[in-house]
Amino acid sequence: MNYQWYPGHMTKAKRMMQENISLIDLVIELVDARVPLSSKNPDIDELGKNKSRLILLNKSDLADPEENKRWIAYFKERGFHVLEINAKTGQGLRAIQPKVQEACKEKIERDRKRGIKNRPVRAIVVGIPNVGKSTFINSFAGKACAKTGNKPGVTKGKQWIRLNRELELLDTPGILWPKFESEEVGKKLAMIGSMNDEILQMTELASELSAYLMAYYRKPLFARYQISKEEKLTPMQILDLICENRKCYKKGQEPDYEKAAALLVDDFRNGRIGRITLETCEQQQEEEQK
Repeated sequence: MNYQWYPGHMTKAKRMMQENISLIDLVIELVDARVPLSSKNPDIDELGKNKSRLILLNKSDLADPEENKRWIAYFKERGFHVLEINAKTGQGLRAIQPKVQEACKEKIERDRKRGIKNRPVRAIVVGIPNVGKSTFINSFAGKACAKTGNKPGVTKGKQWIRLNRELELLDTPGILWPKFESEEVGKKLAMIGSMNDEILQMTELASELSAYLMAYYRKPLFARYQISKEEKLTPMQILDLICENRKCYKKGQEPDYEKAAALLVDDFRNGRIGRITLETCEQQQEEEQK
C-alpha cells in the first residue's frame, strides 16, 4: 500500500510558515509520543534553523512510559528542549512557560541589553496533522481559541494568539512532507491517524499493526481481545480471533475483516489496548550506527 498523502493545502501552509518564520523566536513542534521520529517533520528542521526549538511529546499517555523517557533523552542529546505532555488533560503544560523562557534566554537577554522590556516571545506551533496542536493551544491558553477535531486538516489558516505578557503563539495548519523517506514512516503515520483514512486499505494496515503488537506487545493485545492461545499467530489469525471476540460477522457468519480491522486500529489509536510505542530509541540508534 502506498502511504503518501500531501493534499494541496499543505503546500500553501508550508509557504505561509516560510513567510512568517522571520517573526519567530521559538519553534514549538508537537510530535506524537508513539512515533516521535516518524511524526517529526524534517521540513521543520530546515524552516526552523537558527531558531530556538522546543519539542513536545504529545499523547504521552498513549505511549510506553519507558520509551517516553528514552525519547526525551534522545532529543536532549541533539540540542532540543523537550517536554512530555498530554494536551487533552493538561498534564505537563505548567512546565512549558519556564521551558520557553529557558529556550529563549539569549533572546530575552539581548532585549534587556537593548532596553527592550516586556516584549513577548513569539512562538510558532507546528506539527503534522492530528498531532493535537489545536487541543494543546486551547488547553495551554485556557480557552477555545483554535479549532479542534479528531481528524487531520482541521486548522486551515494561521492565527496569532496572545497568551500573556511573555508569550504569543502562531497556530498553523498541520503539514506532512511531500515524500516520506521510507514506507515505514508512512505506515506509522497512517496507524496513528495522521492521514485520511479514506485513502487507506484498513485491513492491510491492521495486519501490519497486529504483526507489530504480536512481536512487542503480545500481552496487552491478547488481554484486550481475550485471546488465550500461546503460540505465535499470523495477522490474519489475530483478525479472525477479533472477529470471534467482537462478533464481527457478515451474513452467514462470514468474518467481517474490514470491521475487525477498523476496530483494532481504533482501539490502538485511543489507547484501549494499552500504552504502546511504535518506534523505539534503541531501533533508531541501531539505524544511525549502520
